[in-house]
Amino acid sequence: MRGRDILIAVLLGLALWQGAVMLTNAPHFILPSPWRIAQAAYRSRAIIAENAVVTTVEVLLGLVLGTLLGAATAIHLALSKTAERLMLPLLVFTQAVPVFALAPLLTLWFGYGMGSKIVMTVIIIYFPVASAFHDGLTRIDRGYHDLSVTMGAGKYHFMRHVRIPSALPSLGTGLRLSAVYAPIGAVIGEWVGASKGLGYLMLLANGRAKIDLMFASLIVLACLTVVLHIAVGRLADWMSNYAHGSGRS
Repeated sequence: MRGRDILIAVLLGLALWQGAVMLTNAPHFILPSPWRIAQAAYRSRAIIAENAVVTTVEVLLGLVLGTLLGAATAIHLALSKTAERLMLPLLVFTQAVPVFALAPLLTLWFGYGMGSKIVMTVIIIYFPVASAFHDGLTRIDRGYHDLSVTMGAGKYHFMRHVRIPSALPSLGTGLRLSAVYAPIGAVIGEWVGASKGLGYLMLLANGRAKIDLMFASLIVLACLTVVLHIAVGRLADWMSNYAHGSGRS
């Protein structure tokens, strides 16, 4: 995703938005124009920035913890066939539980602070990372395995030097998805119960009929997600190049 492409998409979106406002003549409390939203964002820049920092910290901590937990789970499942048979169906079953239903419970257990939002973020991104990385770890060329057995390499040595480097592109795919899902987890938690964060600010603005401020907070959240996606995408590209380099060496 190039910067020029993003800029073109943003300008096109703003033009369509402004066109919809002009064609429908919608009241500003229903659909504010981009200019009104920009004015609201400037007037409330301090409170938006304060809450954006909270949400960013929640997202980043949840992303790191969820990635570590998901990657560790994938490696464990790939090393143990027994664990794979027992845990994989359980992991799939957990995805049948709507994440919105867990938010009130997490708020009750972990409080209204950042803890419940971080846990929610971890839950949302854990499965994509674990599933994608595990898929990469199990799709190894049989020839590599036979060669490692011939050379007397143990399964842990084979995992470290062959399976993990080869599965890095799959882990990168899981991370790309997680970068999009992570802000969703944080905002859902803030909607259920919070005193800070962009999700909390959106609810507060909506309750006070400040629709332009609500849209401004939403756009800041979208920008945060795009920046995170670009950063994680570059990390995923690096991991893919590293895996290809390891394969050539």
